[in-house]
Amino acid sequence: MTENKRFIQTLKGLPTDRPPFWFMRQAGRYLPEYMAIRKEAGSFLDLCYNPDFAVEVTLQPLRRYDMDAAILFSDILVIPHALGQHLEFRQGKGPVLEPVDTVEKLEKLSLDNLHEKLAPVYETVSRLSREIPGHTALIGFAGAPWTVASYMVGGKGSPDQAAARLWAYGDEVAFQALMDLLVEATSRYLIRQVEEGAEVLQVFDTWAGNLPMEEFRKWCMAPTKKIIENIRSRFPDIPIIGFPRGAGPRYPEYIRQTGVTAVSIDTSMPADWARDNIQSLCPIQGNLDPLLLVSGGKALEKAVLNILDTLSAKPFIFNLGHGIVPQTPPEHVAVVSDLVRNYVRN
Repeated sequence: MTENKRFIQTLKGLPTDRPPFWFMRQAGRYLPEYMAIRKEAGSFLDLCYNPDFAVEVTLQPLRRYDMDAAILFSDILVIPHALGQHLEFRQGKGPVLEPVDTVEKLEKLSLDNLHEKLAPVYETVSRLSREIPGHTALIGFAGAPWTVASYMVGGKGSPDQAAARLWAYGDEVAFQALMDLLVEATSRYLIRQVEEGAEVLQVFDTWAGNLPMEEFRKWCMAPTKKIIENIRSRFPDIPIIGFPRGAGPRYPEYIRQTGVTAVSIDTSMPADWARDNIQSLCPIQGNLDPLLLVSGGKALEKAVLNILDTLSAKPFIFNLGHGIVPQTPPEHVAVVSDLVRNYVRN
């Protein structure tokens, strides 16, 4: 059944009747049914680690919009949490971690209990593989080492990832040790997701675009390449989507060097540039501005059709340039879903 799913066919470069679609962060705070479960769960981590809740919120947008893919409901920071770093999500502040910014703190992290701590996530993947509709593909995911490291070192999100960049510049050996640990943990985590039923993997490198070129190669491309090599040693044919947000003209090199099956492009990427410079290398996923999904109206419809007209001649997955934001009206998601589902290329 996997081979016959529109989403999988597109990732294999095969023609389909229309572009498949899903939305990053499609299970989230814009849906009232999600907010009800979120309230019942207690903390955000409790939501991620409770398979009953995590399965339910993953399925919620499928019931409304019948996307071509479902993505595991979890968070990129479960990896540092499973390695032993303290993590909590505070109301109005987002994730807060005990910073890992010295060799001594790094040495306290361990892979020993990784799978045990992430067992609830694996159960969620396994259950989803059985409960999603037959035509829907299941996406597993993880954060890329650079992006995860930026949270680990800084202790929170940051607009410039200064703490991680300064550590990498000041003590490259120690920072490399952190990245090596994350490569190994992420590889094991994603391999296990495939074992439990994930049909596609996505690697989110949200902060890759802030790195200078040499550091982009060192801290974005090289770790991602190693993770993909590790996964493919076990599962040679698993499709893997890379999302080096903000990479701009570095996308072609990223594709060639990492071995990704496809790339997700962010909102800043011109669709015609992506068509002319990337789409001959691999399938593209993207890249509607999430704020257009908030505003709705003629501007939204025009943008959706422009992306479809520009990119749908070759293998293409319709998505956003980043995740759905909480203030998004659910009816606007329905409008876009219908536009893509009924699209016929001229």
